[in-house]
Amino acid sequence: MSEGWTVLKLLRWTADYFAGRDLDSPRLDAELLLADTLGLDRVGLYLNFERPLQADELAVYREKVRRRASREPLAYILGRTEFWSLPFMVTPAVLIPRPDTELLVEEALPRLADAALVLDVGTGSGALAIALAHERQECRVVAIDVSVAALTVAAENARKNGVAERIEFRQIDLAALPAGPFDLVVANPPYIPSGELTTLMPDVRDFEPQLALDGGVDGLAAYRALAGQAGGVLAPGAWLLVEVGIGQAPAVEGMFISAGLTEIFVSRDLAGIERVVGGRKPWGRNSLRPGRDKSRPYIA
Repeated sequence: MSEGWTVLKLLRWTADYFAGRDLDSPRLDAELLLADTLGLDRVGLYLNFERPLQADELAVYREKVRRRASREPLAYILGRTEFWSLPFMVTPAVLIPRPDTELLVEEALPRLADAALVLDVGTGSGALAIALAHERQECRVVAIDVSVAALTVAAENARKNGVAERIEFRQIDLAALPAGPFDLVVANPPYIPSGELTTLMPDVRDFEPQLALDGGVDGLAAYRALAGQAGGVLAPGAWLLVEVGIGQAPAVEGMFISAGLTEIFVSRDLAGIERVVGGRKPWGRNSLRPGRDKSRPYIA
């Protein structure tokens, strides 16, 4: 790149360059990177096709192009993404929220009372906790993660989305969940078998946190931990909902059955893949239903 580059010329050159690097969406990536560099949206780019870039702008853009060509995820370069139509800051400390995970929110909402107490296990960027708190204005959430860096990102996202006062972030490993009882437990845990990590796309393998990807030998370690503790953390009638990887739903269903959960269901994403598994703790004989005692402490 050199002096004399206009917006349109840069877009065309970068799209061709990215295509040669086998990136999935070369033109879109070029547009988003250039728009970010110039402080414009994509419409603004089209209204400024003939605008020449200054030397300092070219230098900034050149570095972003270099990073994307090395397969660094676009969200990390921009420092942000969107989930559930909400803005999220992302850094390499957190897994980038995927659209598929929105199915978990869709399944949780009809099972979530306004004043519910929710546990989000492995919160990462805080996507699930924040989306649920945003949709249920009296909902309160305990969001846990073993990574302090991830919790820092999640807390900032909660603040930016106006729900920080109703979410408590805690550094806890999923091997020892808070006692609850919770009205809903959600999790998008690591589910890639350890031996398959090296086969992932370089965008994921080389940049996203391994802690959020590695699901153990068979990819199911986190589900065993969750199912094994379900009886102790769920209130009577409460739900455990998890995202699963391709082909993992039957095994997770079996774990939920063994844990004594009932009304087990599996939901498919838009690609037809079994993506969410849910189960419910049975109502006890003397349990109150369906409301929640608002006097119960917020934090277990």
